[in-house]
Amino acid sequence: MIASTGSIIVPLSADFTTANIPDNQMYSILTASLPFTIIRRTLYMSADPGYDDHELYDLSTDMGFQLVCPVKRYKNTPSNRIKLVEFYESNLGQAIYSLRSTSIEPLIGHIKSAFRIDPLHVRGYDRACAIVLLSVLVYQILVYYNCKT
Repeated sequence: MIASTGSIIVPLSADFTTANIPDNQMYSILTASLPFTIIRRTLYMSADPGYDDHELYDLSTDMGFQLVCPVKRYKNTPSNRIKLVEFYESNLGQAIYSLRSTSIEPLIGHIKSAFRIDPLHVRGYDRACAIVLLSVLVYQILVYYNCKT
């Protein structure tokens, strides 16, 4: 799931996979599904350590924003990676990454709680996918309705 981090935290894009699919493999699909108006206004995208992947940094740069996720420094860290480490460790990088704790993580928990989908009471990928993505859609509709009224 990709979510906003502003005053209104809302899912912007979501998909569902089985547990054996790494989250970073879904990054390009989720970011590509974002409307151009959102991509144009996006400066940074924060993600957990599993998204620390050279191809994802390049994809983000090509789309016009910077991917921010925990990056570790090693003995022989290449210079292009040193820049990522330095940005992540900077005050701005830490401020951007810290927004995850007040946006996406609580949002996922809130959706699970509000729609009672943890644990899921169905079996099978198709049913689980339908319930989870429908829950995200209904949540988006409720947020939109709340903002309009």
